[in-house]
Amino acid sequence: MGEGSEMASTTLYAALGARLIRYAVEVDRCALVERDSVMLPAGLQYAWPHGSRRFLYCVCSDGRPGRHGSTHCALVLDIAGAGRPVVHGDIKPLTWRPVHISVDRASEHALIAYPAPSGLSVLRIAPDGSLGDEVVQSGTIALGKTAHQILVNPEGDQAVLPVRGNDPVPGTAEDPGALEIFEYAGGRLTSVQTIAPNDGYGFGPRHVDFHPTKPWMYMSVERQNEIACFDLAQGRVDGPRFLRSTLAQPAAQKPRQLAGAVHVHPNGRFVYVSNRADGTVDFRGVPVFNGGENSIAVYAIEPSSGEPKAIQFANTHGMHPRTFHIDPSGRMLVAANMIARKTREEGRTLDVPAGLSVFRIESDGRLTFVRKYDVDAGDDLLFWVAMVQ
Repeated sequence: MGEGSEMASTTLYAALGARLIRYAVEVDRCALVERDSVMLPAGLQYAWPHGSRRFLYCVCSDGRPGRHGSTHCALVLDIAGAGRPVVHGDIKPLTWRPVHISVDRASEHALIAYPAPSGLSVLRIAPDGSLGDEVVQSGTIALGKTAHQILVNPEGDQAVLPVRGNDPVPGTAEDPGALEIFEYAGGRLTSVQTIAPNDGYGFGPRHVDFHPTKPWMYMSVERQNEIACFDLAQGRVDGPRFLRSTLAQPAAQKPRQLAGAVHVHPNGRFVYVSNRADGTVDFRGVPVFNGGENSIAVYAIEPSSGEPKAIQFANTHGMHPRTFHIDPSGRMLVAANMIARKTREEGRTLDVPAGLSVFRIESDGRLTFVRKYDVDAGDDLLFWVAMVQ
């Protein structure tokens, strides 16, 4: 497929609560054009495309962070047509609120992670792309608190599951985090390795992504605002070999400061992590933003060692960029600022709405902010975004 047709066929999907919005992507202009939307049974938590890019696998819940909810399901959207996506096959009820879904390398199974209680499940994918029955696992899989992602490695023989843990709060001790590694075959998972420095205390993994050509894995450490780099060799995950802050000013960190998504650039030369903040302080009786960092941290990857070296912290011009994505050509990045907040400026308050921030990715990996599309989120959250070719 030539470059022009690739750009014309790229679509961005953004989830605002249960509403999945479809945008045409104009990479040359770094622009989005809203096309239409579809309502899902409940709020979309995460989605992942089939290898053919014809289907989008979604997990939905009326829960959200801090609220379990009571309606949870997995479904498939057919996104191949010119019109809005349509549900394909049966909607599968789930017992708990899901937080992540991915598809294995052969697009034969969908893997789902649940944060509370921590758990995972694997659903078969039928030849027509619809979801089938659950794959029964051979034994009990014990996990710590707050699983956050499950992703199969590029070779397709292992799955990685970051377990974030939880910070201590008055009256409750810290829940330690861990990085769980499984042997993966035919939809079945067998635990083979647990990585938990200091027994997982002070270690809060969130998401991982893999280098496209080298045996390196990068991970966002949510609770510590760090990026970690691991080696992948001979069936083991070794590390973290490198651990770097994601913040421009780590010494001035504010409450409610968290690392978010992590994505390696398609060319393998750069890796990006979102910094998200939405804490507030009182200003004349009004809660206003506390000044934390909402940015995309940009790292150049040292080509011989894989070390991530910070080169930029790009302001997203919004609040709490929970997710972001890079277009298939590697020239454009879109961050979803999840929530609205008021800010204080020159003795007055200003409203900062939720919205989609669009950046041009320069040849040196740095980001140039182009524009932000404000979104009236109301009581919903702009919870997920991705581009699909």
